[in-house]
Amino acid sequence: MRTDDWHLTRDLDSFLTRAGTFLHSQPALHTVALTVTENLRTRGLHIYGDEAPEFGVLERDGAVRATFFRTPPHRLNLTVLTAEEADVLAARLAARGQRLPGVHADRDTAGAFAEAWRRHTGATATLRQRQRLYRLGTLTVPRPVPPGGPRIAGEADREQLIRWHEEFAEAVGTGTVRDTAEWADARIEQGGITFWETPDGTPAAMAGTTPQVAGQIRVAPVYTPPHLRGRGYAGAATAEVSRAALAAGAQEVLLFTDLSNPTSNGLYQRIGYRPVADFAVYDFTGQSAPA
Repeated sequence: MRTDDWHLTRDLDSFLTRAGTFLHSQPALHTVALTVTENLRTRGLHIYGDEAPEFGVLERDGAVRATFFRTPPHRLNLTVLTAEEADVLAARLAARGQRLPGVHADRDTAGAFAEAWRRHTGATATLRQRQRLYRLGTLTVPRPVPPGGPRIAGEADREQLIRWHEEFAEAVGTGTVRDTAEWADARIEQGGITFWETPDGTPAAMAGTTPQVAGQIRVAPVYTPPHLRGRGYAGAATAEVSRAALAAGAQEVLLFTDLSNPTSNGLYQRIGYRPVADFAVYDFTGQSAPA
């Protein structure tokens, strides 16, 4: 294949016109791209960073084969590529003098691109996280249900949301990908965070959902402060937002897990989530751009 089979742009509307049908064709596998581009469309092009987002579409014989997006300064996000396609894209981006902090994609694509990026730039690629994408099958509320109940977070909870989101990002080790205050405001506006409260009204855990796009809603984030873990609060909150997503008409309810955490993977499977695909996150360091 040729490097010019990739169409690169910073124009979101142009990207969605060219790639929208492709992204909607597999909402589960493309959940991140669908969610991020919807946020860019509705909340502004700079919610993830000061630089303009970058997009790419691979077309073969008039049909879209794959896409990528990047919201600098964050990692490159890819849909499924063959090793050859990953190599061609790495060569194209390296020739443009790109400096990428990393890549997020399905396991095979991420590994192929990381190796190609190493060859073309001399970068060191380090596997940061192995993830698994799950899809909800039959919802099962974990028993026993902890005392208390769910409540949708509102404006009065803004400071708590900001604090917990920062704690969550630090705990999972990925950092925040957008301004935390803007994230909290958006979730409050959308009703996108549910607390599980103890009987005295104290929030004990939170579970969030992304806006529905292409019939899919993704559960994220799920967080319980360390001193309240092991009591069933996260499971109860996750089951509640999963139920609400189905009630809102979602055809697919999804979530990502860190495969190094057997507790969360076991919990989500007990609730009814079933594996879809494995993903990987790589960090790049020490890369040099060509002259």
